[in-house]
Amino acid sequence: MHRHGYQGRKFGRERDQREALLASLAESLILHESIETTLPKAKEIVPYVERLITKAKKGDLHNRRSVIAQLQTLEAAHKLVDDIAPKLGSRSSGHLRIERTTMRRGDNAQLARVSFVDSLKDAPKVAKPAEKAVDLPAKEKK
Repeated sequence: MHRHGYQGRKFGRERDQREALLASLAESLILHESIETTLPKAKEIVPYVERLITKAKKGDLHNRRSVIAQLQTLEAAHKLVDDIAPKLGSRSSGHLRIERTTMRRGDNAQLARVSFVDSLKDAPKVAKPAEKAVDLPAKEKK
């Protein structure tokens, strides 16, 4: 059988199970800032989360809602949009790294750690420019 035109890995799951797996891995990565999983799952989750980060960096209502739709909990979505995305403002892409770790003992599967390239604890939040206050003349008393 040919493999032309087929994208993505199946992981031996149905479509809805596969989508739930990706959403769950993405949520764990956002909440814990680093996860360890098998190498094929790590390679599949990186572009998924990169797209979420790009949407979260825009930060408007439409993109916030699309991030919420692709994650399983509001807590993870709000953490991504409000805490993580502003700290990643200096990069345009390449926010995540995959590091091969060990071979799993039971089935000898290659494990990998997925984490953010920039340290999120050290990075300062990028502050939005504050609006200038306009001095209004004091009202005259009668």
